[in-house]
Amino acid sequence: MPSIDVKGVPHFYDLTEPTSVPEVLVFIHGWLLSRTYWQPLVDQLVDTYRCLTYDLRGFGQSQWSDLPLPDQGATGYCLQDYATDLNLLLKALHIQNAWLIGHSLGGSIALWAAAQMPQKVQGVICLNAGGGIYLKEEFERFRLAGRQLVKLRPRWLSRVPLLDVLFARASVNQSISARWGKQRLRDFVLAHPDAALGALLESTTEAEVHQLPLVVSQLPQPVYFLAGADDKIMELRYVHHLASFHPLFGECGANVFEIPHCGHLAMLEQTDLVAEKIRDILMGEVATRRDRQN
Repeated sequence: MPSIDVKGVPHFYDLTEPTSVPEVLVFIHGWLLSRTYWQPLVDQLVDTYRCLTYDLRGFGQSQWSDLPLPDQGATGYCLQDYATDLNLLLKALHIQNAWLIGHSLGGSIALWAAAQMPQKVQGVICLNAGGGIYLKEEFERFRLAGRQLVKLRPRWLSRVPLLDVLFARASVNQSISARWGKQRLRDFVLAHPDAALGALLESTTEAEVHQLPLVVSQLPQPVYFLAGADDKIMELRYVHHLASFHPLFGECGANVFEIPHCGHLAMLEQTDLVAEKIRDILMGEVATRRDRQN
């Protein structure tokens, strides 16, 4: 499996073969997940688009040893830090023309990366991602629960009978397959504790939450949001709120698409529909650029 060193940490990735379309689709996974969950979607898009999936620093296979990290700025876990990691990864892979597709936390990272790379990133599609509303008590409970969740992850947890069934049912509208339940459990256990806790805490500060709408409002690129109609983790109101700061939102939320019968893992729960929406968005943007040129 190929990897590229980014600030002292090996970043594992999969990059499909080039196609006639110049844009590369770059997929960014969410908290306690990995690049694996994008594969069903990539399988539907790879005939038209070159696709890059990778594991965020500290998640999936992108791990480091117990030795201290080199002093290269790799120890930060805020959204901007992960966006910088992506910038360096794209440079190493010589990708100059990208659409970013981010899930949950990965959606927020994609927005920051678009701000950092306005010439390189052509647009953003956020999947099960939103935010920009800081509710103090709710966020404090969430952060406390997250701390406890990260601490209670002994390696033997992945061998507990039927626990994968619970993971196959968590935060989705209908149970996903046993394969994905096992994968979620595996990623949950193997995520580096520093990254798991750091990404959670640094992305949910009051300052960070309030900054995200400003980032969206200043992006020159098109930004779209695909939201699960039954998502209990990222509810529709939070998606619409963040999307409303982008000019494409307009008066009727033109940049938000609700996916029916879908929880927080839209790429697994409604793969066909998500692939169709992504194709529609990208084809629509191509047509819009062509009209502007004419």
